[in-house]
Amino acid sequence: MKNCFVDFIKIYCKSGDGGIGCLHFYRNRHIARGGPDGGAGGKGGDIILKGNSHIHTFLHLRYHKHWIAKSGFPGKKNNITGKNGKDLLIEVPVGTVVKDERKNIIMEITKNSQKKILFEGGKGGKGNAFFKNSRNQSPHYAQSGIKTKGNWIFLELKILADVGFIGFPNTGKSTLLSTITKAKPKIGNFAFTTKTPHIGVVKVDFNSFLVADIPGIIEKASEGKGLGHHFLRHVERNSVLLFLVSSNTKNKKKEYFILLNELTKFNSNLLKKERLLAISKSDLINNEEKKKIEKIFFKLKENIIFISSFTKEGLSELIEKLWKLVRK
Repeated sequence: MKNCFVDFIKIYCKSGDGGIGCLHFYRNRHIARGGPDGGAGGKGGDIILKGNSHIHTFLHLRYHKHWIAKSGFPGKKNNITGKNGKDLLIEVPVGTVVKDERKNIIMEITKNSQKKILFEGGKGGKGNAFFKNSRNQSPHYAQSGIKTKGNWIFLELKILADVGFIGFPNTGKSTLLSTITKAKPKIGNFAFTTKTPHIGVVKVDFNSFLVADIPGIIEKASEGKGLGHHFLRHVERNSVLLFLVSSNTKNKKKEYFILLNELTKFNSNLLKKERLLAISKSDLINNEEKKKIEKIFFKLKENIIFISSFTKEGLSELIEKLWKLVRK
């Protein structure tokens, strides 16, 4: 996770200073005392953020944390405006949230190729030709360009996916992802096999939707326990939440409520999203046990579906239900 999946980073950005205005008077062999002809300075370069759907982390920014745009060039004689400083483009993953040092949101990048100016470059100073008037035919001053201030900002990634998989470690989230998509997350028979979110594309006829496997959430995850708390913010971007509870869990009702409670503690608005509950690894239980589980959740007015990534039981129905919820 530390080496590959970087979803939070702090970088320093400074747009370019404005160029200095020129102080100059026209001179040639025939005109000894010409009028002012100093041009304005060029504008400083902007700091621009651009969304790139081919980038999924901030790893490319880890060793490039200082971004300083070029300043505008000074104005020249003959009323020539100085050249503008070159803009600086920073490519970020789609789903990037930009915050200032006080953690206030500045902007968000939610689309591929979307561009937004993070910090504008300083305006160039006026040359002395600009200040000529009827009262002052020979101004002996020009403006300095506007100096810009550098800022440390925070870039935070919230994965954009239609459906987020929510569940305790070892409930079969990664296996489900690899079964219904072409994604290849690490799968193992131990807790916290998934240490970073994984995304896959589910095909539905000629359509498709994105699903994300969020690292396992445990009790008190919202308080920093386990791995799930670090990735709970990714859930905020999902329009549909798929809760997975394993069939071999002793108290399925309790586990489900723990998941709901952790999401509520992190952000109460998460439970306003469309959601579906799936009992995973259903090939390990018989029909009688399934009926008992149905009764438990029927009393809670929760619609459930039994699935098995091993036997493919219920997967077609699951995809169909998720697609309906996504389109709502």
